[in-house]
Amino acid sequence: MHFATLLTLPLLAAAVPTSPFMVQGNGGAGQAVFAGRPGSGSAASAALGGFEVDIDLQELRLVQFAENDPPVWITELEKIEAKAAGRRFMDITETRTLGVSSFLAPASATKYKYPKPGKQADQIKAITKTLSVEKMKTFLTKFSGFRTRYYRSDTGRESQRFLLATLQEIAVGTNVEFTEFTHSWGQNSIIARFPGVADGPVTIVGAHQDSTNMWPFLPAPGADDDGSGTTSSLEAFRALVHANFTPPNPVEFHYFSAEEGGLLGSQAVAKAYEEKGVKVRAMLQMDMTAWVKKDTVESVGVIQDYVDPALTDFVEACVTEYLAIPPVKTQCGYSCSDHASFTKAGYQSAFAIESTFEDSNKNIHSSQDTIDHPEFSFTHMREFSKLAIAFAVELSAAKD
Repeated sequence: MHFATLLTLPLLAAAVPTSPFMVQGNGGAGQAVFAGRPGSGSAASAALGGFEVDIDLQELRLVQFAENDPPVWITELEKIEAKAAGRRFMDITETRTLGVSSFLAPASATKYKYPKPGKQADQIKAITKTLSVEKMKTFLTKFSGFRTRYYRSDTGRESQRFLLATLQEIAVGTNVEFTEFTHSWGQNSIIARFPGVADGPVTIVGAHQDSTNMWPFLPAPGADDDGSGTTSSLEAFRALVHANFTPPNPVEFHYFSAEEGGLLGSQAVAKAYEEKGVKVRAMLQMDMTAWVKKDTVESVGVIQDYVDPALTDFVEACVTEYLAIPPVKTQCGYSCSDHASFTKAGYQSAFAIESTFEDSNKNIHSSQDTIDHPEFSFTHMREFSKLAIAFAVELSAAKD
């Protein structure tokens, strides 16, 4: 956070009108409800008994489009239009103080050093052998079968409950702890925690559970964005649970809500951790892990911008040490995924994606983001499950 931005926030907050013009819709004054019913031409909709997206299109939101630009007030409709136009942003309406602690006292922020991967090789390789492509297919087929996982939709709430139930079923009878991090829009973020032998700094593996179409009222199966990252993370979680993983220090798997709304869920979680003084050794985001573009070399894209350089080097080294495919450096831009929330909070974060950004899936944010493409690869997704396991095991055992 830059000083000019910090000074601007109170002025912008004071500028909010107290009675903005409100849309009239099916939900009554102040709300626009877009509803679909069985027979609308969507098999998923018919199976779910209808869907509903509840949005106040004239609600004002405080949005930042670039790191060095002051945030601006725009309507929810303008935010949707910006998303459809491909603009990246952070919606900071509820998280305006995110990063203030690290900005005001940077010297107090712990900067961790990372080991050379390989010390935990026997354990990691034994766990990765249990990864199941069939289990990944079964879960993602159901997860992408919701008409949409848009964070303001009833099916977005249903998909979140389905994900939580799946995680809890995997971990039944273990000491894994679950937290629903509640949000005002109804689709909650999920945190699954492996308690550590010691209560040292936590290692986090993240993915976002929501999906969107260019226009959120349309179908959004979100198989790759980010059903694939969620599934890669889930399968890593399953393998660790079944290996009776007891980390030296805590490990958490985060499934963020509302990434597509401007990193809303991850900002809320990162802000809570920052305010509580939670020590985070490292955070890895996996967003889109399935696509192998025709006539390209299969690889793991390791994002180089808006990330921690030391942790990014560690991720690249993990890919080389434990995966069957090589890393490739790429860039994604401002506010590209949920790692940006943790970076802003002063934590060290990294981001792994399916390929170079240029070769990534272009069907995202549409009804065509499904598993039914020859370039959609579950074995590619399994490589990211290996990465998540290596990241969790290596860093939970790392020394300060």
